[in-house]
Amino acid sequence: MNSCTFAEFIVKDEVRKAFIQDEGVAAGLVRLHFHDCFVRGCEASVLIDSTASSTAEKDSPANNPSLRGFEVIDNAKAILETICKGVVSCADIVAFAARDSVEITGGEGYYVPAGRRDGRTSLASEASTNLPPPTLDVDQLTQSFANKGFTQEEMVTLSGAHTIGRSHCTSFSNRLNNFNGTRSQDPSLDPMYAARLKEQCPQGSTDPNLVVPMNPSSPAVTDVGYYIDILANRGLFTSDQTLMRNPITANQVNQNARNPMLWRLKFAAAMLKMGQLGVLTGNAGEIRTNCRVINS
Repeated sequence: MNSCTFAEFIVKDEVRKAFIQDEGVAAGLVRLHFHDCFVRGCEASVLIDSTASSTAEKDSPANNPSLRGFEVIDNAKAILETICKGVVSCADIVAFAARDSVEITGGEGYYVPAGRRDGRTSLASEASTNLPPPTLDVDQLTQSFANKGFTQEEMVTLSGAHTIGRSHCTSFSNRLNNFNGTRSQDPSLDPMYAARLKEQCPQGSTDPNLVVPMNPSSPAVTDVGYYIDILANRGLFTSDQTLMRNPITANQVNQNARNPMLWRLKFAAAMLKMGQLGVLTGNAGEIRTNCRVINS
């Protein structure tokens, strides 16, 4: 494989510049990597634009309008194409950028092996079937991650990525009003927190731009605030708070909340593992010239 000595520095610099403009981009880039890897593996299919004949992953309801960070990848790719043409894949750029985002928000850095190649297929339907929605319970989440080779503990560890970033109101509004057909809110949601969320997400609003922080106390810091929130019944999604409904996962939530250093290391290891899901190597796939379109 040809190498490009400064590739990681260039990606890191683009992440840093974007983070200065908008701290939320870091969470976006971590999620971009996750949503890439869970659909066809880490091969940058999530970056491909839809065409007249095919709706791509990025336009699936699981990704649109919430997925962000595409410009950071585009900018890094443009620079890399000028200095090492055809060498660094879009998939590697996404993996590097996710790691840099964990680091820049105060999380543990980790080494990212390079050499992924880019896929040539992107289907919205596959995003919907492979990405776990925020409504899953602990058993469904465990299965969703097991399908990708992760243990239940790794699922709990990776859920901690919700310590950064934001959510659209639509991802949890079912917990605020008419929960499960009842007139009231989800009883597993702290009432004071629910009241605040109702102010931020008025019932009946269809504004797609309404967002709230996932971990209000430190939305741009990779810390164990997520687990502390869950212990206080302030997990935002059903899929967050459900971790308390199983004694084993509840115990892990407790341990992570109490041992920030241990969680940091577990999170870095789980991210490293995720970055190796279904990678294309050798002659499989291609090195895309423009991350948004497959090479002609």
